[in-house]
Amino acid sequence: MKKIFLSFFLLLFFVSDNLLAAHGISLDGKLKYAKDFKGFDYTSENAKPGGTLTLYSLGGFDKMNPFTLKGVAPDHLGELLFDTLMVQSQDEAFAQYGLVATDILVAEDGLSVTITLDEDARFSDGTPLTAEDVKYSLEVLKSKQAHPFYAGYFRDIVRGEVLDPHKIKFYFARKNRELPLIFGDMPLFSKKFFSKHSFENLELTQPLGSGPYTIESVTPGKNITYKRNPNYWGWKRAVNRGVYNFDRVVVKYFKDSVVALEGFKAGEFDFILENNSKHWARDYHGDKFDSGLIKKEYLPHKNGAGMQGWIFNLRRDKFKDIRVRKALTLAFDFEWSNKNLFHGQYVRSDSFFSNSEMAATGAPSAEELLLLEPFRDKLDPAVFAAVEPPPSTKAPNSLRKNLRKAVKLLKQAGWKVGDDRLLHDKNGNILEIDMLLASAGFERVMAPYVANLKRLGVKVNYRTVDLALYKRRLDDFDYDMIVHVFGQSQSPGNEQLNMWSSASADTKGSNNYIGLKNPVVDALVEKITYAKTRNDLVTACKALDRVLLSGHYLIPNWYLNSHRIAFWNKFNRPKKLPLYYSAHSRLWSWWIKE
Repeated sequence: MKKIFLSFFLLLFFVSDNLLAAHGISLDGKLKYAKDFKGFDYTSENAKPGGTLTLYSLGGFDKMNPFTLKGVAPDHLGELLFDTLMVQSQDEAFAQYGLVATDILVAEDGLSVTITLDEDARFSDGTPLTAEDVKYSLEVLKSKQAHPFYAGYFRDIVRGEVLDPHKIKFYFARKNRELPLIFGDMPLFSKKFFSKHSFENLELTQPLGSGPYTIESVTPGKNITYKRNPNYWGWKRAVNRGVYNFDRVVVKYFKDSVVALEGFKAGEFDFILENNSKHWARDYHGDKFDSGLIKKEYLPHKNGAGMQGWIFNLRRDKFKDIRVRKALTLAFDFEWSNKNLFHGQYVRSDSFFSNSEMAATGAPSAEELLLLEPFRDKLDPAVFAAVEPPPSTKAPNSLRKNLRKAVKLLKQAGWKVGDDRLLHDKNGNILEIDMLLASAGFERVMAPYVANLKRLGVKVNYRTVDLALYKRRLDDFDYDMIVHVFGQSQSPGNEQLNMWSSASADTKGSNNYIGLKNPVVDALVEKITYAKTRNDLVTACKALDRVLLSGHYLIPNWYLNSHRIAFWNKFNRPKKLPLYYSAHSRLWSWWIKE
């Protein structure tokens, strides 16, 4: 069969002379960096290896494999120890450049791809990284040994065929323009190592990786030290220019965020990303900040914000009536919280694709209607009207007016106030909600909301549990409500299955925390996954956004369009910021001052 070398995966088979270099791939067929590029613009050729970076985390860890369901792995282990086929560019919407992969050959029918590997690729013990290892990596990630997320993420990759030690061919179940980029993200494992060690039950055995760091030392549950590998095979690759510059990366664990912050100011670690607006406004000051020993900054970004919210677990009968969910949403006064608790720092989440072009706005476009009309009889009429913003207390609205609406909805749903001033259903059960929290800092946010719900006759219990228990409860969907962020990339795709599909609702460890089982949502997720063009993708995302918003499956929270960071003034940094990045991914391009 005739095949074409592509620098991108584009099922329209458009090819031009300047897009034939197989050094990178992108969804839209455009690459910022040429084949001979020396490094990303947001890194620096002046970066020098050396020194120690000390970070912090909360809780603890009890395993050394971040790709399985049970247990908690140390922070950063996956990214520092395990190479991937490609590396994501942080200043393009969805483009990757070769690391272990040197080129990609996409079949003309779009149903297979052949990947050539760098012959110099090695694991940290010096053994070659071969096509057999890549094949094994896919197979183990799709198996029951790995976290269930991966089986869904790689579901359309049927099998791998080793063609020679440095070339592998993968076969697809159907056309999907995102699959080669999904390949790019796949962590790579040593088949030889895991034939001797259990992948699923690695526990605290140190794994063999092929990445820029190895593990130097571990104190179980308390700290871990990663050591930069001077013999790392990938230092020559352009994607690694000026990154991973620290000789050692130490992660210390703290049980409490307040204690951790005091530890940061005392110099116990070097860098902190602050997610608590109160701490940011009140606790990041003093002589060390005034003198410049500690720096405090906002790092602006263009990341899609997705949706953060208080999530209703639809597996609980109390939340199955949409009128109940609407009523509980009306009781949250975001404007009061933003002013009095968040120091005016946040923007209200109003979309499952907030801060991106995928967010639904106004009335549906003609293209959106083509996707939605076949399901009109299954959808709320609100889907076909202009998108309604979340409830507000801005004039002419008020909390009192919103609570009155909530009372009417609860009565319509069959709830009545009893002698104990609590809401009861027809069987005498009270409307009682257990809110599970992972951070004590969120308790102050819950308190005023709970007070509003009390006025309606709703009893709410909220408590903070340690992170290991919190993770187990989430994996088992054992909660009434939680706080969660459904993050979104610049090009949503297969990961949407893990968040919204009916199949994922019963899969332990999935991100379908809502317990959503909706055939219309399933159909729209398929449209997203198999979109052939960027316009098709954006249209499908907007249609999905409308359907999710109309279901009132969560109480929208808020987002921030920058990273709040503080750090000890011991670093040099590249001059340019990328567009799409996490705070820690930015940190890997820093280096210690001389």
